[in-house]
Amino acid sequence: MAKMDFKGKTIVVSAGGTREAIDPVRHIGNRSSGKMGHAVAEAARDRGAKVLLITAPTALPDPDGIDVTHVESVFEMRDEAIMACRRADALIMSAAPADFVPKNPSRQKIKKIQGSLTLELVKAPDILTEVKDDIIKVGFSAETENLIENTKEKLRDKDCDLFVANDVTIAGSGFYADNNKVTLVYKDGNVEDLPMMSKREVAEIVLDRVRELMG
Repeated sequence: MAKMDFKGKTIVVSAGGTREAIDPVRHIGNRSSGKMGHAVAEAARDRGAKVLLITAPTALPDPDGIDVTHVESVFEMRDEAIMACRRADALIMSAAPADFVPKNPSRQKIKKIQGSLTLELVKAPDILTEVKDDIIKVGFSAETENLIENTKEKLRDKDCDLFVANDVTIAGSGFYADNNKVTLVYKDGNVEDLPMMSKREVAEIVLDRVRELMG
């Protein structure tokens, strides 16, 4: 029988990769599949939490028993997260929102032209930074180099309690895989390296740590 240690708690989980419009046809996106976010949401549900899942487009069906909100852009995800966190105990930000967005998306389809096309990008809002509520905040960090150093910097900048870092260059881990090889980086500087395991197993360990942080 599953432990119900999140009964009475509300957990906001984000999933998937946002799509930032270039024009009505094209967008900037990333490789996030949403699998990790869904695993966290389903694990939290099974442990008794009320789960609010904010998801960018994925190929995954909506999980049963979870309040799901669908968004496209980082701006939509930001607004939904801020609103949801007002009544939550924790935010687990496993989505991959865009870091940069087109400055001036075209209202009409951009026609193919000879030569090159210059696309100006501007910095996107940082969702973890903009959520100001007094709740547990967990971020996810997908890196290709300097995993721990880059993740510690993000943890400080975003004022999070915990970051889940994964090196996306490891075979069989990350994005579309069912497994993940992650390292947990804590606010106090401690680092916990985990072996390769299923994303559901990662989700359970992350939730264990969140429960400990709740006290």
